[in-house]
Amino acid sequence: MAIGVLALLGFQLVDSAFIARLGTAPLAAQSFTFPLSFLIIGVQVGMGIAIAALISRALGAGEQARARRLGSLVLMLGAGVIALLTLALWALQGPVFAALGADASARELIRGYWAPQLLAAWLGAALYFGYSLFRAHGNTRLPGTMMVVTSLVNLVLDPLLIFGVGPWEGLGLPGAAWATTLAFGVGLAVLGRRLWQTDWLAGSGLAEELKASARPFAGIAGPAMVSQLMPPLAAMLAIAVVASLGEAQVAAWGLASRLETLSLMVVLAMTMSLPPWLGRCYGAGDWAQVHRLMRLALRVIVAWQLALGLAMAVAAPWVAQALAGNPEVRDDLALLIRFLLPSYAALGVCMIVVSAGNALGWPLRAMLMSGARLFAFYLPCLALGAWLGGLLGLAVGAAVGNLLAGVAAWLVLRRILASPRRRPAAEPA
Repeated sequence: MAIGVLALLGFQLVDSAFIARLGTAPLAAQSFTFPLSFLIIGVQVGMGIAIAALISRALGAGEQARARRLGSLVLMLGAGVIALLTLALWALQGPVFAALGADASARELIRGYWAPQLLAAWLGAALYFGYSLFRAHGNTRLPGTMMVVTSLVNLVLDPLLIFGVGPWEGLGLPGAAWATTLAFGVGLAVLGRRLWQTDWLAGSGLAEELKASARPFAGIAGPAMVSQLMPPLAAMLAIAVVASLGEAQVAAWGLASRLETLSLMVVLAMTMSLPPWLGRCYGAGDWAQVHRLMRLALRVIVAWQLALGLAMAVAAPWVAQALAGNPEVRDDLALLIRFLLPSYAALGVCMIVVSAGNALGWPLRAMLMSGARLFAFYLPCLALGAWLGGLLGLAVGAAVGNLLAGVAAWLVLRRILASPRRRPAAEPA
């Protein structure tokens, strides 16, 4: 699963690296779309968390028929919700991008890119819901494999559609979105065929299941979705702060955002693969296993992210050189890497705690923790740093905000797991 997430996030970074070769303006234009793309991802991840939690709990309790009904419902409802959201984002693109700080020339570049990007987002969401169904049934190999396949397809198509081949000059910035659209389309076709061969879906009893499961689904998906929508909102506010520093800084921030998701690949893989196991333990009442899983997950995350962050900080000039073409963008990106990447060890702790909270029946606490991370720690520190010291202050402030959020999440987790009803049962002699 981690390899699949690495491939999926890697092609997003490759997209930005190719676009950087078109110039600073196209890269900055793409960077303005990131918060809205994260908004779509936030909705789909929130629904995916509920999918995995409810289906894994049903399987843990031996309710196979209910798990099949839930699988059919969430696939249909999820695709419909994301379709409505993408249509709304298309209709509101003008005022939204203007509010984010994009000038007229940037909005003109965005206009040709936004339609295929929204189509790619819808296909990616449908693919993600399919992945969630497979993960809930304990199959993480197929989703991981398909992430690699779609990434390779995108990698082949990116340079062809962006820069062209032979006498054809390519599509420029929109070519990156069309490459992603085609790659996700291939993945959805393969995943749909494999899903058809399983017995994980039901065609009857859906209306009754919808009535019975609407409240528990909303109880998990609602707070989880709010938790997942907070990062896009924070990203919108952050990009507005960065936009005041200049176009090159926006471009560097966009590349750093792509690099952030890639560097957090182990954390993201764990937030997708850990909840189904925790959900099964929750359904079976096995709190001893919950404690063991959480201890192991946190140790792996802190060790991995800290080692990766320090290595990337040392290699920052070379990494920035490989990703950015413009010297000003390159230098700004290297500065961001040095301060942000090591702080992701603490950010990873917070992300794992939030993900576990949704799987273990703490959706409200998970939502509050996610909100505190962004609006009590990250954004205030980032804005204060930018006001005091430009891009350098912004990078330091963001790193401090991540550190504070990680410490707070760890303290919250210790308190919750120490409560009497969450204590593990005594181990057999």
